[in-house]
Amino acid sequence: MSTSTRWTVVALAVVVALGVGLWIQLDRTGSTGGPGQVQAREHRDADTPEALAEPRQRADLAPCPADGPGAGPAKLAGITVECAGNGAQVDVAKALAGRTVVLNLWAYWCAPCAEELPAMAEYQRRVGAAVTVVTVHQDENETAALMRLAELDVRLPTLQDGRRLIAAALQVPNVMPATVVLRPDGSVAEILPRSFATADDIAAAVDPEIGVPG
Repeated sequence: MSTSTRWTVVALAVVVALGVGLWIQLDRTGSTGGPGQVQAREHRDADTPEALAEPRQRADLAPCPADGPGAGPAKLAGITVECAGNGAQVDVAKALAGRTVVLNLWAYWCAPCAEELPAMAEYQRRVGAAVTVVTVHQDENETAALMRLAELDVRLPTLQDGRRLIAAALQVPNVMPATVVLRPDGSVAEILPRSFATADDIAAAVDPEIGVPG
């Protein structure tokens, strides 16, 4: 084999490897692009209502918010996702309408997310009805999300958003965990693309944005 032929073979191998890597990445994170691209999914085909029944029972999540007054955050209008706790469809904008909301965006495989979620639960316990903390699971493996929440003993209401529609609509940086603070009028008070170690850290970052007394 000549030198030029060997280099041609090497170049083709590199191109194939890059193509396979890109395909794997798209298959994991999904895409909302046009025809021919991998489409993100709400959850896996394996996550049927029957398959999710036991994980949902183990997770024992708080109900997702019912529709509030008004239309809710304009950026979230028209987005419908599944409530991980019971499989019901949730109109996100309407469910968050009229509330001060802390949205915590995470995925089951994200180690910093697992460290942060108990702090989010503690923050919710402390602040009570003044703020509604809702977690948003951003991977199609809904079973794994429920098992992770059960393992952490975190019972917060959770939206299953494998397509990452909420993050895209709110223009959240592509990092996890990330937290979005919404005012009752639907406006975004703060986007926090970082992790928090304690409920005190969350309160220090969130409360001044929404007028919660220190």
